[in-house]
Amino acid sequence: MKVLVTGASGMLGRETARALAARGEDVRLLQRRPAGLEGFEEVLGSVTDPAACARAVEGVQAVVHLAAKVSVTGPHPEYVATNVDGTANLLAAARAAGVSRFVMVSSPSVAHAGSALVGVGTTPADPATAHGSYAVTKARAELLALAADAPGFAVCAVRPHIVLGPGDTQLVQRIADRARAGRLPLLDDGTALIDTTYVDNAVDALLAALDRCEDEGVHGEAFVVTNGEPRTVSEVFARICRAAGVPAPTRRVPAAAAKVAGSVVERVWTRFGLPDEPPMTRFLAEQLSTAHWFDTTRTRERLHWSPRVPLDEGFDRLAGGFDAR
Repeated sequence: MKVLVTGASGMLGRETARALAARGEDVRLLQRRPAGLEGFEEVLGSVTDPAACARAVEGVQAVVHLAAKVSVTGPHPEYVATNVDGTANLLAAARAAGVSRFVMVSSPSVAHAGSALVGVGTTPADPATAHGSYAVTKARAELLALAADAPGFAVCAVRPHIVLGPGDTQLVQRIADRARAGRLPLLDDGTALIDTTYVDNAVDALLAALDRCEDEGVHGEAFVVTNGEPRTVSEVFARICRAAGVPAPTRRVPAAAAKVAGSVVERVWTRFGLPDEPPMTRFLAEQLSTAHWFDTTRTRERLHWSPRVPLDEGFDRLAGGFDAR
């Protein structure tokens, strides 16, 4: 197949493009700027530009859509433009070009209302209850994508949860940097259980979704993906810090106080357009203080997928990403 991958500048998109090419697919990338990946055809442009989307999908049979605005602060219209309108542009272009398969990469946060998620399956995306601009707009985008599923245009959504891998700058490096600077507290006692996903397992799930997107019980559906090995927040932090060679956090902050402070900080950062990452937001405080782990039985059965890299091995592999720098 000729497959378009958007968002290949991020770790998951980059590794997905490489995995597709490794198995013989003809891979094209849609990027705002060069992704630095040799051997790939690139269309430079943004999903916010319908013309760029049309160029990107010309002659393509399948799309894996990862491009998104991913952050914890920023003007809400920016999230809408990329995550909602950008997805709508790409869907319209793909349908017009005769694309037959479309895998939307989403997030479990689209169905997280702030309370604990304990062993739940893939519940419906709900923009009305999701917290934060990223989660709200990703929920809207997922609903748009699934609503576009139709005969000849099979659409499914995959929600990888907290993807970890060597060289990741989105999460792993930020945790290490904050720990090194003494700016990584544990909320309450850090014992909230959370699921994570090693990057190779997330990539496998995306390829499985692409292969089975047209199957009954897959197209028109969303699937949560995790390693299925929930760990406490304190252990996840400690394993990342060990890989980076920095001390694990020991300072504790009450979760209730962090949520209040996070709400204030978020408003300040958004109002003044501050460029750096805020020390805390309400969404981040909720994620670090409430359990969120999932039952992926349905995902494994319908996608014929299972994690091949155990979480402990994945944590051990993180050190290689730091060594490489």
